Amino acid sequence: MAKKIIKKYLPDPEKIKSIKSLGFLGHRLHDPNLWHLNRRSVSMAFAVGLFFAWIPSPTQMAMAAAGALYFRANLPISVALVWLTNPITMPPLFYFAYRIGLWLLGLPHFDGDFSVDTVFSSMADIGGPFLFGCLVLGIVSASLGYFGMRMFWRANIILHWNARKKARGINH
Repeated sequence: MAKKIIKKYLPDPEKIKSIKSLGFLGHRLHDPNLWHLNRRSVSMAFAVGLFFAWIPSPTQMAMAAAGALYFRANLPISVALVWLTNPITMPPLFYFAYRIGLWLLGLPHFDGDFSVDTVFSSMADIGGPFLFGCLVLGIVSASLGYFGMRMFWRANIILHWNARKKARGINH
């Protein structure tokens, strides 16, 4: 069931492979593991995508794609999960990352408004806690995504096994 739900929303691998701008990836893009939907590839895709979602860079999707290639994770899921941090969710999530960084480093809160101008003018003061918070949340999110997806996948398989047993009239 999980596989059917995920497959419904994934783009066609042949269309992605034919995109000329991805030609630099060469034969690596034709690795079947990048497109398979199994517990390992999807769990690893969640780890890769959620980790790179917390990296404050305009190249998040490219980094997630490279991570998917390296770890042989499902490529479309890895890249799609980066959109957890989109233009709407980015300000509150990155502010949360900054606050986590302050808390973990034991630093006092930044005094002033948290506007774009203030952030850029005081990047030296807030950059360290912000990047540290992003790193920590990236690692935590990747771990939770990986193990959470593995548990979800396993629970889904057990649910289907039990349904088949019940349909066949097997009681164990």
